[in-house]
Amino acid sequence: MLTLPPPDLPNRGAPVPGAVYLVGAGPGDPELLTLRALRIIAAADVLVYDQLVSAEILALVNPAAERIYAGKQRGNHAVPQDDLNQLLVNLARTNRRIVRLKGGDPYTFGRGGEEVETLRENGIPFEVVPGVTAAAGVAAYAGIPLTHRNYAQACVFVTGHLKDGSMNLDWPGLARRRQTVIIYMGLSGLSYLCAQLIAHGLPADWPAAIVQQGTTPKQRTVTGTLETLPGLAEAAGLKAPTLIIVGEVVRLRDKLTWFEGR
Repeated sequence: MLTLPPPDLPNRGAPVPGAVYLVGAGPGDPELLTLRALRIIAAADVLVYDQLVSAEILALVNPAAERIYAGKQRGNHAVPQDDLNQLLVNLARTNRRIVRLKGGDPYTFGRGGEEVETLRENGIPFEVVPGVTAAAGVAAYAGIPLTHRNYAQACVFVTGHLKDGSMNLDWPGLARRRQTVIIYMGLSGLSYLCAQLIAHGLPADWPAAIVQQGTTPKQRTVTGTLETLPGLAEAAGLKAPTLIIVGEVVRLRDKLTWFEGR
């Protein structure tokens, strides 16, 4: 069980009433929380949290805090985003310490920017605490480096579905060699995604992987190619949350895997 760091460690100050703290909870493993995140959730008066925040991390939150679930699943939002933005403003005006706890990193496909815009427009003080985003945490736990001198000199993060529910991505930009493409929230569109990358220039046997519930004891990784991965993922019965990794770095998994099976 994690404990709070000693009080003599560097600290930017305790959370203050009337402010909102957007905190990244990381990809699931509570050991990946930052020290700042741990301090803040332990002092929360109100917690507004997402579906992807693990039970182990929720156990570290101040037990006296009021908890408000604001999870989002495809086609099922507990609290619509505009309403959630205003909720944070209203809660802050009750002069309590408000923590908005998000899976991963607040500013990486976490809509943190939209929430902060509303806080700023309403004069609400805020702080953003970065978290380990899924691309970094899940790839590392899956044994797949995002960059490698022999395979990829760049990496691109994209979301598998846009605001209108489509997947109208920059396919020519994604279908390039010497880079790694990481797709968040792409499981439902996996077949279309792979087909488009092939149609725009990548070979059908280009390495690809999909990781379910990365960094947690339920992590499962399936590797294949753009041609085979959709069928392999379906046969494995994978469920969200998942992360898709496309690129030659996937070839290194067999050599670098360390987490699964421990």
